[in-house]
This record gives sequence, structure tokens and C-alpha cells, in this order.
Amino acid sequence: MVRMSFLEHLEELRTRLIQGLSGLGVAFLLCMYFSERIWLVVQEPASAALRNIGYKDASLVFTSPMESFMIIWFKLPLLVSVFVASPWILYQAWAFIAPGLYKKERRLAVPFVLSTAGLFIIGGLFAYFIAFRFGLTFLLGVGRDVGVRPMITITEYFDIFVNVILGVGVVFEMPVLIFMLTLLRIASPKFLIEHSRYAILIIFIIAAVITPTPDVFNLMLFAVPMVVLYFIGVFASYLLVLSREGRKFPWGTVILVLAGLALLVAAAIWVAVTRYGYHFSANPPWMVR
Repeated sequence: MVRMSFLEHLEELRTRLIQGLSGLGVAFLLCMYFSERIWLVVQEPASAALRNIGYKDASLVFTSPMESFMIIWFKLPLLVSVFVASPWILYQAWAFIAPGLYKKERRLAVPFVLSTAGLFIIGGLFAYFIAFRFGLTFLLGVGRDVGVRPMITITEYFDIFVNVILGVGVVFEMPVLIFMLTLLRIASPKFLIEHSRYAILIIFIIAAVITPTPDVFNLMLFAVPMVVLYFIGVFASYLLVLSREGRKFPWGTVILVLAGLALLVAAAIWVAVTRYGYHFSANPPWMVR
């Protein structure tokens, strides 16, 4: 292990912060160049939701001269640059903590950066394509039957967009957080399993805060993936403990069991489609008669 003084730690932290912010700045300039194209992508869920509930005018509005400029040319590129620069920023974070790890653990740099950045980006994509769209359609359709017409400003829309996209992106880092706690010997798989009921309760509370709507369906849409990610993190920490103890995980047996389950599910779907007249749908529950 590398030994560093307190002042050397501060100097290293300063260097990593400067390099991380430099990468973020380069990504920001790049995203600013494509601001208008990116905004069309960001606005698309609102336009689709308005069209789905029957409004022909599917555009957003702004109420002050600087509003569209600040959103489209500053805040939006900053948000996207966080996702674009996330691998570089996470590498700087790993490089800061790496001197305190053993040589064997420092080899996890590439998997750490790829998994952390990948989960963050996947979380943002999940929020954009699934969670945010369902929630937005529900919210915009609340007053339709009583003659209330939505007129949404780009600031209000972008604020909700940022909260959901960043919130879900951060929550998707749960497996990495659990793995790091195990790597630093703060938590163990046994402890995480024994206290999983408290973790699930906290997950549902977080999902209720992140969810833009009060209905149970959208709450479950956020909470269920988070619970799955929690147990994926527990499994990853278990693999780490096995590696420390010189034991191996029985991958062959697990793969055979999963393949058997996949075949059973495929057979059930085939029977439902061919014998009972079910077909796939783009909307929940995704299989209907």
C-alpha cells in the first residue's frame, strides 16, 4: 500500500478535482455545440405525452426572454456533459482512492469505471425511455376530463426532467456502492442480506420521492428495478468475498439453472401465444388477448 501524508492526500484530491472538472468542461463545450439537437431529444417525451392524451399542439412555452437561452444553451449542455464525462470523472475518483487499496484490488480500476459509468448512463436511459414517459403522460392527463389544458414552460419541464434523470441515474449506482462498501470492509454480504428488509423499505421511500406521480404503478416502476439492483450489488459483494477467501463461485451450475428457467418462460410464452391467443403489446402488461 502507498503511504501518503495528510497534505499529500489534499494535493492529490486537488489534482483529481481539477482534472475531473477539466474533462467536464470539454464535454460541456462539445454538448453546447449540439444544444439544439439535444433539446429536440429532451423535449420529445413531452411532445409524445401531449399527443397521446389528444392534444395536437405538442409544444412547450417560455415566459421570459432569457428562459429558453438558459435552458437550451447552458443547463441542458451541463446536464448532458455530466453523462458524457462520467467515465473520466469516475476514473479520477478511482485514482484518488487507489493508493489506499492493495495491488490486487487496484486491478479493478477498469471494471469499476466501466460498471459505474455504465450503470449511471443506463439509469438515465431507463428514466428517459420508461419511467419519465409513463409519469409525464399520467401528470399531463390529470385535468383533461375537466377541461384543464396543460401549458408547460420549458423551465418547469426541464426541472422535472433533471430530477428524474439524475435521480434514477444515481440510484442505479447502488450495486457499485454496495461493492465499494464491501471492498473497504465496511459491509458484508451476510449483513446486507440480514438487513435487506430495511434496505427495501428505504428503497421504496426513495422511489416515492423520485417518482413524479402519486400512483402505485409508477412507484413500482421505480422501486422494483432498485430492489433488483440492491440484490445484484449483494451478489457482487459475495463474489468479492469469495475471491478474498480463495473460493470460486459455481458458475456452471447457475448457468444451467438459469437456462432451464429461461426455457420454461419461453415455453409458457409460446403456449400463451399459440394456444390461448395472446400477443405482444407495446404497453403494459405487454401481453394481451
